[in-house]
Amino acid sequence: MPGDAIKVEGLTKVFNKNLVAVDHIDFTVKEGEIFGFLGPNGAGKTTTINMLITILRPTEGGAAVCDHDIIRDANGVRDCIGVVPQEYTADEDLTGLENVMLCADLYGIPRDESKKRAQELLELVELTKFKDKQVATYSGGMRRRLELACGLINRPHVFFLDEPTLGLDVQTRAATWNYIRLLKKEFGMTIFMTTHYLEEADMLCDRVAIIDRGKIIATGAPNDLKESLGGDIMTLSIQDGEADISNLIRKVPRVKEVKKQDGTYRIKVADGEETAPTIIDAVRAEGHKVTRLSLTKPTLDEVYLEYTGRSIREEEESKEDFAAQRMAMRKARGGRARGFGHP
Repeated sequence: MPGDAIKVEGLTKVFNKNLVAVDHIDFTVKEGEIFGFLGPNGAGKTTTINMLITILRPTEGGAAVCDHDIIRDANGVRDCIGVVPQEYTADEDLTGLENVMLCADLYGIPRDESKKRAQELLELVELTKFKDKQVATYSGGMRRRLELACGLINRPHVFFLDEPTLGLDVQTRAATWNYIRLLKKEFGMTIFMTTHYLEEADMLCDRVAIIDRGKIIATGAPNDLKESLGGDIMTLSIQDGEADISNLIRKVPRVKEVKKQDGTYRIKVADGEETAPTIIDAVRAEGHKVTRLSLTKPTLDEVYLEYTGRSIREEEESKEDFAAQRMAMRKARGGRARGFGHP
């Protein structure tokens, strides 16, 4: 059985003595797995990753990465990890190759070796044809691929990816997923990635930890978490929003749970395709008109909703808007710095 590449016990971070960003969390990451940290904006994902890569010092608790303690042996941790942060860090005035070589210099890798590694990595992320182009000319997807190459230059044992596809279009996001899968397949690399994209966690991760408001609320393989809900999810609304038909629905065979919120009923059922018509017949028999009906197989969003009472998708739009605004501001600042704009 593989050992633990990361082991976290009671990890806590408090800012300004009262803002608890990460609240006594425990989890392990096995060697060679892709482990996803799933949660909305402000859940504590980036704070956690920053403690694990030794940028932030924990308030309480601790962790070990590659058997190196993040407090007592920070240098040992840094030697065995690679990091791709949310923000683009490549120097836009340098070429792609120069950026990778700069990262190699920071790690103290001899030039003869670093040149060879840089060429191999740029080929891996399909940037060989653009290696001598300034990064300022790169698209968002090309920049993300360059960040992957830079993060891999020291041949890390554990690779940290903080929201690796944030702000990318659907096609580029899918391409980035392929590169992440390739890292695991070709190098057996342990990958710790934060994300708020449900489909990303579902498709890529061997296991996920769902974090909300600084606390881990569920951990497991995506399929296991979905199956733990114990049935399909049916959403139903009726014309008379003031009426409460919860008890009527509960009496239908194979209905496991009914929750009413804002006039909408969230119903957990076994064999949804067969049970849904029975529920509709029972509701109509009591004189109610169904105005909305949906039936879905369990998703990670349903898991999140089960534990928190909120949908993680509610958080996505605001975060995407923020990311777009941040990117626009960064480009505007960069343009002024190069003399293309006015103060």
